Amino acid sequence: MPEKNPHDETDEDIVYDSSDTSEGVNSGLALKIKKVKEELKNCQKGKQEYLDGWQRAKADFINYKKRSEESKKELAQYASENIIMEIIPIVDNFEQAFKNKEVWESVDENWRKGIEMIHSQLIGVLKRNNVTEIESLGHEFDPMIHESVETVKVEDENDNNKIIEVLQKGYKMGAKVIRHPNVKVGKFE
Repeated sequence: MPEKNPHDETDEDIVYDSSDTSEGVNSGLALKIKKVKEELKNCQKGKQEYLDGWQRAKADFINYKKRSEESKKELAQYASENIIMEIIPIVDNFEQAFKNKEVWESVDENWRKGIEMIHSQLIGVLKRNNVTEIESLGHEFDPMIHESVETVKVEDENDNNKIIEVLQKGYKMGAKVIRHPNVKVGKFE
């Protein structure tokens, strides 16, 4: 036979003394009702605590998943950024080679086209990774973006605090500056 739960009392369990008055029976029932109401209140309170705990755990898990996804994205972006930072100097070297027009034009045309194709593939890799060149020449100097290497005396007042020459290109990955351009800044006196 199953064990009896002390909270599962029925009317059969209540023993009435024949000497009890109807008032005594009513007070016994009132106590029983009061006890049941208290137990119900405790059960409801416990249920609410469990529900609140479950909802907090669910919210914590959702937040954990979001943080985990953000962390993965940051890690992937960091890894990409490191690779991009290794590619940029190679692009610089290609562009430096292209600057000497006389020597560049004297090289075999097929070889030159091959080198230009490699350069354009590297530029494509940068674009696919959301890397853009920071346009600087002629723009106002911004110490948050540009790195001033030298100030140059200028004759035109409009060129004051403007970038006169870019010595090394700068790049952004999305909105983040990953390499500041090295520039010469005009100074009007």
